Amino acid sequence: MKNQHWVWLALVTALLTYSCRSKQRQEGVPVVGFVEAFEDATIAAARQGFTDALRDGGYSEDGGTLKIIYRNAQGDAAALNQIISYFNSQQVDVIGTSTTLATLAAVQRNKHIPIFQTVTAMPDLLGVLDTDGTPPVNLFGTGESLNYIDTSFAIITKTVKPKGERLTVGMIYNQSEPQSVDAYKRIAELAEDMDARVVALPLNSSAEAQLVVRSLLTNRIDAFFANPDNTVFAAFETILKNCNDQNVPVFTSESGLVARGAVAAFGADIYQWGYQSGRQAASYLASGTGDGLHVEMVKVRKRVYHPGAAKRFGFTFPAGFEPISAGR
Repeated sequence: MKNQHWVWLALVTALLTYSCRSKQRQEGVPVVGFVEAFEDATIAAARQGFTDALRDGGYSEDGGTLKIIYRNAQGDAAALNQIISYFNSQQVDVIGTSTTLATLAAVQRNKHIPIFQTVTAMPDLLGVLDTDGTPPVNLFGTGESLNYIDTSFAIITKTVKPKGERLTVGMIYNQSEPQSVDAYKRIAELAEDMDARVVALPLNSSAEAQLVVRSLLTNRIDAFFANPDNTVFAAFETILKNCNDQNVPVFTSESGLVARGAVAAFGADIYQWGYQSGRQAASYLASGTGDGLHVEMVKVRKRVYHPGAAKRFGFTFPAGFEPISAGR
């Protein structure tokens, strides 16, 4: 009897979902499925930018012109795949993805619904190009290359005075994320060209961050570079606290992490990153076609510093660096 109850409940829920979905279709209200790979204060700004761009393009839930199904996988890969499968079953008009893991899951499990990525690497770094070097035909939005890391890393060499003869920069990287490994390799080569060296340790999840960072700090590093990957985003407060306790400044390439306490960065504005992708999604909903759309390079980057962190370590920054703090 108890099993029958759950069967009937599931059936009623499915019918109600179908009924609501049918009503939305009849009224011509498009449906957007938006997924984040994990909960994070920095990447949350990208979702806000994405939905603001849709609103500015004439599509909002408040205006009754859009339905958004939002899901967060909470760092669980299986949940991420289930979310994409759910979006597929609901036949959403558009899928928005935030961070690389979410984009990869969407690309792997969906070949037809347009995907608008944000806070994600360019398709070549994702490893999703076909044999002709072409990205998936349903992949759009905004991505980032590794070129901007050069400028970000150079901030450290111009700001931090080394304790020894050579500047030593520590970092951690997720060895299961290709773009994280690529970023580490690029930074290591860059350091050699700048007469510095990188000490790096791999990890597989944010749960390992405290142990790995503490181990890294025994190498007497002069500064820590917060690599732009999902693990660093999720474990940033842990990284920052351990580095601050050892008087090691943290630099990064993401303005959102500066707002959370890193010293300085040159990198994409996360809100604007989401907004740029959302504009593409709005264009698609208006025209019903992806003609003329492709994965664009993120356009809005800036040099920022955290006044409190800069004061803590006695750093000053020239004109052109924008002060930024929590809530910005």
